[in-house]
Amino acid sequence: MDERLQKILAQAGICSRRAAEELIRTGQVTVDGRVVTEMGLKVDPKRQKIMAKGQPVGFSEKKVYVLLNKPEGFVTTLHDPQGRPIVTSLLQKVPERIFPVGRLDFDTKGALLLTNDGDLAQQVQHPRFEVNKTYVARVTGKPSAAELRQLEEGLEVEGRLTAPAQVKVRKAAAKESVIEITIHEGRKRQVRKMFTAIGHHVTELTRIAYGNLQLGSLKPGKFRFLSQADIGRIFHKDKKTPPVPSGKSAKGRGPGPRNKKPQAK
Repeated sequence: MDERLQKILAQAGICSRRAAEELIRTGQVTVDGRVVTEMGLKVDPKRQKIMAKGQPVGFSEKKVYVLLNKPEGFVTTLHDPQGRPIVTSLLQKVPERIFPVGRLDFDTKGALLLTNDGDLAQQVQHPRFEVNKTYVARVTGKPSAAELRQLEEGLEVEGRLTAPAQVKVRKAAAKESVIEITIHEGRKRQVRKMFTAIGHHVTELTRIAYGNLQLGSLKPGKFRFLSQADIGRIFHKDKKTPPVPSGKSAKGRGPGPRNKKPQAK
């Protein structure tokens, strides 16, 4: 059956659909020996030979979902030209080829999802599903009530208005404060830039949750496999959205959650 090439790459666990589009755009994918750079090409993976980055594209029936507590000093790419440590080096006990869902900056730590399920990765990352990500930021100084309200209502960062955020003060002191912030956007270094915009530099940043899936007591550098119930916690349950395509989890069951939008903030 013919499918769009970027979808096939995602389903094969090569990378997310967005990353697959970038591979195609940069000429790193071939079909029957021909370099493909146009989007939307439909191919039949059973009849045609597909290669990405010089490697044949195969399909794994077993879908794997992992939550890693990423330490600082690791990059969330599968290869780094600068030779920095990559997060998948922490997952050598996972035999399947999995990829990070979105990014977590080199100097940011905490919850990172990895999977070989491209469809689930697409739902977690796509802006229209508005999957919340919660962070704890240690910042310089003490943000005022008016400054925190700017974060909650949205403020301009690099010429674009951010979506409203949820903010909770954990500690407030003259020299340093600890703020919990929940956003559903995924711009590069967004949380850091939001605090910079209100005049407070982030000195430490930790992602602690995707939706209601909490990092909990998982130690830095350690990971755990996610169950069907865990996957469901990523998505809010107040509005119906298309279900995540089924696939076998690490425990042999399909995730089968319904991706649901959070309430408007």
